Amino acid sequence: MTSSDASGARWSDLDRPPLNASALRRALVRDDGLWTSLDLVTTTGSTNSDLAARADELPEGAVLVAEEQTSGRGRLDRDWVSPPRAGLFLSVLLKPDVPVHRWGWLPLLAGVAAATGLAKSAGVDLSLKWPNDLLVSVGGEERKTGGILAERAGEDGIVVGIGVNVTLKEDELPVPAAGSLLLADAVSTDRDTLLRAVLRSLEHWYGDWVRADGDPEASGLQAAYAANCSTLGRHVRADLPGERMLEGEALAVDGDGRLVVATEGGGTEAVAAGDIVHVRATG
Repeated sequence: MTSSDASGARWSDLDRPPLNASALRRALVRDDGLWTSLDLVTTTGSTNSDLAARADELPEGAVLVAEEQTSGRGRLDRDWVSPPRAGLFLSVLLKPDVPVHRWGWLPLLAGVAAATGLAKSAGVDLSLKWPNDLLVSVGGEERKTGGILAERAGEDGIVVGIGVNVTLKEDELPVPAAGSLLLADAVSTDRDTLLRAVLRSLEHWYGDWVRADGDPEASGLQAAYAANCSTLGRHVRADLPGERMLEGEALAVDGDGRLVVATEGGGTEAVAAGDIVHVRATG
């Protein structure tokens, strides 16, 4: 992990200026706010791993941001890498005083926060693919531009990582199904502005959720997720643990954050974990 606030080498690509750590701290770290510290590093393997290693010694609200991740991970241990300064790579440490069985809502909460924050700051419509992918439209095609990864950390913490492709061009995409805010015709790709918007949105949604004792309905989180979730109403294929597969219409997200899928014979099954593929829209 390499720490930095200023380095001449960071300006090698003028289309991708470095983040301004000092300005971000002034804007986000407040005595009465959630964010207690904000560290920026030039490059690291994984912000989630770095922050998780210090979870017991840090207070809630620690934020770690990297200009580049070399071993970033998404769901199912998939790689998440990007050129330097072409995206947002951040992790936050949370220690929610809510029942542990409701902690499963945190990646969904982060998805809602990121989608709403980026929609306002980038001027791009984003939707959520259950459970934690951020989607944009590129040339009428639905593409993944970001993702969320939440992991238990220390005795009472959880680290939530957020990765967003901001200025990646077509020839820089890791896979054809990927996208970026730039390719989705964002009105702004200023990463300082985008990062502030994401963290402020996350602070808002997290505060409402904690004050509601983690209740997704009372906090408005369940309704907000459903309203932004492009998976609902689609015919989906769920690749489940144990090499089992389920196909059907995605009907709802239940109170535990599970995806409710229609099954053959008129029944339903609630999926808690799995890889979801959007097969087609219904109707």
